[in-house]
Amino acid sequence: MSMMKRISLIFQSKANKALDRAEDPRETLDYSYQRQLDLLSKVRRGVADVATSRKRIELQVNQLEQQSQKLSDQAQKAISMNREDLAREALTRKSGLTGQITDLKAQHAQLQGEEEKLTLAQQRLQAKVEAFRTRKETIKANYTAAEAQTKIGEAMSGIGEEMGDVGMAIQRAEDKTANMQARAGAIDELIASGALDDASSLNRGDDISRELESMSSQADVEAELAALKGLSQPSQPQAIEGGDILSPEAQKATENREGQA
Repeated sequence: MSMMKRISLIFQSKANKALDRAEDPRETLDYSYQRQLDLLSKVRRGVADVATSRKRIELQVNQLEQQSQKLSDQAQKAISMNREDLAREALTRKSGLTGQITDLKAQHAQLQGEEEKLTLAQQRLQAKVEAFRTRKETIKANYTAAEAQTKIGEAMSGIGEEMGDVGMAIQRAEDKTANMQARAGAIDELIASGALDDASSLNRGDDISRELESMSSQADVEAELAALKGLSQPSQPQAIEGGDILSPEAQKATENREGQA
């Protein structure tokens, strides 16, 4: 195989592959159906033309037959008037018309036969076109369903072009989120271990000072809370002897002793 033949074969194979990829079977079927409709329309016009010619010949035959009858009447009238010459002339013209009528009837029969053939061909072609249309719509519906099923399968499996991009975007987002979470956890551990300082506590001394300050603050809160509780209790009206506060039971015993005395 020569170099040119190989180049031509490669070019043809690539062009055929590109055309096959760009071809939509539904559009091709619609185009074929439209061409068949055009052909059927031409056949119908042909049938109409033949029928028109046949009808025109019928009209001519009728006119010639009327003229022939008129010449026959004239010939008969000429005989009755002893004008044989006129009768002969009328019959001669009638003979010419009879020949024309015979030829026209032969053409009429031929056209009628052609019209019947074309009508039968038109009916057969119309039936084929209708059958093609039904099959075309069935094939288109099956192709559309198969195409939709393929797209759904590609979307669910993630092998489609669009869903492939979406899957890659989701994978990148998950990777970035995992990295961010790992970084946040590492920073928390470093801050807890003291390896890193909390930026919000840079002006509050070292970690020991902050711990002592926190304990002091908690002690102040507890003391203030105890003081508030003491103020909220009701005052005790019991007498105070020697600076001691008697309990209610001791106060009752003292009152009993004073009554017995």
